Amino acid sequence: MAKVIRKTVFGSLPPTYIPSRLEERRSKAKSERQERRRKPDKPDDFVTYEDSESEDETPQQQNETLRTSFNFVDYVRSREFDLKEIRSVNQYHASRHILTHDMFKECAISLGNINKVFCSQWLSNRQVVFGTKCNKLMVYDVNMRRLDAIPTLPNKRANGPESQNGIHAIQINPSRTLLATGARHSSDIAIYRLPTLDPVCIGENGHRDWVMDMCWLDDQFIVSGSKDAKMALWRITEDQYDTYEDNKESCPSYAYEAPLVVKECRSAQKIRSLCFNKEYKEIAVISLNGYIHLFNAETFSQKLSRKLPNCQDNVCIACQPNGIYAVGCRSYTLLLDPRTLQAVKKIPSRYSGCGIRSASFQGDTLTVGTGLGMLMFYDVRAGKYLESSINASRTVVLKASKGYVVRMRPKIVLASIFHKIFVSPFAQYPDDQEVDGFQQIKYVPAIYTHCYDHSGTRLFSAGGPLPANLVGNYAGIWQ
Repeated sequence: MAKVIRKTVFGSLPPTYIPSRLEERRSKAKSERQERRRKPDKPDDFVTYEDSESEDETPQQQNETLRTSFNFVDYVRSREFDLKEIRSVNQYHASRHILTHDMFKECAISLGNINKVFCSQWLSNRQVVFGTKCNKLMVYDVNMRRLDAIPTLPNKRANGPESQNGIHAIQINPSRTLLATGARHSSDIAIYRLPTLDPVCIGENGHRDWVMDMCWLDDQFIVSGSKDAKMALWRITEDQYDTYEDNKESCPSYAYEAPLVVKECRSAQKIRSLCFNKEYKEIAVISLNGYIHLFNAETFSQKLSRKLPNCQDNVCIACQPNGIYAVGCRSYTLLLDPRTLQAVKKIPSRYSGCGIRSASFQGDTLTVGTGLGMLMFYDVRAGKYLESSINASRTVVLKASKGYVVRMRPKIVLASIFHKIFVSPFAQYPDDQEVDGFQQIKYVPAIYTHCYDHSGTRLFSAGGPLPANLVGNYAGIWQ
């Protein structure tokens, strides 16, 4: 969890300088090497190794080992006294410890008449913002258990309700001063100022179809991908801030911005998800025809496209800090080498018919949200699902509560003016029992989005029913 290389304060050696620690370290390393050398019946496609396989350590390495303390108390004390010692802490240890010791408990959230939560982000240690299929931008206060609606931004064209097809993406820039999300028109993007959520600008004329995902390259540049198979690059400068500051005493105003560049993603049909790889300075894009595409983030030019192996219903992509990509598919999760885009590991979903709907990395732990209302956790370094420390025979799985759902039945309506028959989606099944405006139906919610807070000790998950003919929602906080 913590590591501190101690320095002598009094005497010649620090308190951690106990020679018996070397013998314990050698025996532990020997057992680990024997376990790795044991040939399994079916070897893994992707295996990680330590930096060195040497059995004997140099005197310098032994000296550093004896001076190193892994006690968290020593880390806190060294930080409090601002000692000139080399110290580090694993920021993901807390979430991993909570998961393996079965300490996460779900607190269900009642969302009312909201349809399918598609995206979410933590604004602070007490607020979560999320977007829905019914084109609502909501903020949930965890402490007050209060739900507030943020007005969506219309464009100059004043499009009608038919252009509102949901908010599919929410992203916060690295300095956490701007929030980018969908606008009232689903082909536009909206920028809000944090932490006040005042409107800054709206980006329009970049896409002709729904914006499905976005990613920040830095504090100013953001890239959006749409179902029209096009990528748009936007820049948010300080001019928009100045516009708001000049009008803060009157009604809130915002600017209208056009994209810097719009490029077609070649070999793509309907962009579904994208992410920014800081290690290789590239943008990875997933399209619904089973391709992954790479764009150079510095020149905004397409580098290559590659067909994913037997990949169906790929709707999400995540990037580990060291560059590994994880692509969620219908029946498994693919780990891709960022240099060649070769699949180095196929992670089975462990449950039949369990589509991967959301994915994120928390250090070496890959978190996936499924279409069967479960969150699963895969240890990339160990090459297996995270195992419980309470019960070694099972893996760590978080099962979501049911949420709410309304089943809609098409109703044939005759329009005498146009002499046409059309289908209305607003007729409900009369056999289902209505509870508080919803019809309670047995179903399992899909986890369309999940996100950890800054400390990693709380996890927000949300979604709704997977079938298109079901309208409903699910949201919960694991803490």
